[in-house]
Amino acid sequence: MRNPIKIDNNYIGEDFSPYIIAEMSGNHNGDIDRAKELIKQAKQAGASAVKMQTYTADTMTIDCDKDDFQIKGGLWDGKNLYQLYEWAHTPWNWHQVLFSYANDLGITLFSSPFDETAVDFLESLNAPAYKIASFELVDHPLIAKVAKTKKPIILSTGMATYDEIAEAIKVAKNNGNEELIVLHCISGYPTPIAESNLSTITKLKKDFGVQVGLSDHTLGTTASVAATVLGATVIEKHFTLKRADGGPDAAFSLEPNELQQLCNTTKDAWLSLGQANYELKKAETPNLQFRRSVYVVEDIKKGDTFNEKNIRRIRPGFGLQPKYYNELLGSTATKNISKGTPMRWDLCTKKT
Repeated sequence: MRNPIKIDNNYIGEDFSPYIIAEMSGNHNGDIDRAKELIKQAKQAGASAVKMQTYTADTMTIDCDKDDFQIKGGLWDGKNLYQLYEWAHTPWNWHQVLFSYANDLGITLFSSPFDETAVDFLESLNAPAYKIASFELVDHPLIAKVAKTKKPIILSTGMATYDEIAEAIKVAKNNGNEELIVLHCISGYPTPIAESNLSTITKLKKDFGVQVGLSDHTLGTTASVAATVLGATVIEKHFTLKRADGGPDAAFSLEPNELQQLCNTTKDAWLSLGQANYELKKAETPNLQFRRSVYVVEDIKKGDTFNEKNIRRIRPGFGLQPKYYNELLGSTATKNISKGTPMRWDLCTKKT
């Protein structure tokens, strides 16, 4: 059993219902009031946290139209990288306002930093945790910088090889941080559910001995529920107010009612796991009476022999268990017994 990790007032681990992160990303569409509404709706839906992304176009790339910087195909076709990040970024002067707003609402807000200046900035705001995005998993200096904050780190593994995941975890640990959660992730936007490969969750847990979750880019919530059953302790999903409003990630984001469904169904999936045991459950107790047992089905006089005609294995279950039926056959009645009497040992003499 891996040790629980605490972010703000929430414990994350196998003994707790899944930690649900609503990823705002650029779905605020450049409107701080919309960003606030996203935080509010995430809280109302039951999410554990909202996550932002902390970068500027200039900290991500350079403004260049050479072919290397062009996006071809997919949701962002036709833009260059600088244009995408200029469109999608969350202005840094919003951060303090949004952190305070989330705190007032009672929901955790944290972010993915994309360079060291972003880490310093988020530290000034006392961010409670950090997420390393899939595309930055190979940026070891950034991971080292985040690790040294000693705050929980969530590492997303989209596109990463086994060795790259192992290296990222090693960098974090070598810089003094064991508070790690690794998210299985497929960096397809959206990801076809047939390519989810959720079995990777159990392998990550086994191979690296860390808590494992899912950064889910599939449509709907099926993959997240299945991941919970496989032991995912964290589920991250992109979130918007309304897909029809558009936005950088709107096409594969959940709306508020869907986020609420995600929170409810993953919790139910976690509750359904319970513990492996064969004890009688409370919900089963009333139905014990409807099991089969041995009953007298004809009036019997003292001294009569029990046979296949006068005793049967029938419902309800107040008599001796059916496994004793053959032992009862051929024994004799110790008293007069009326039809419909449940069999007891005191009603018969054992065969010699």
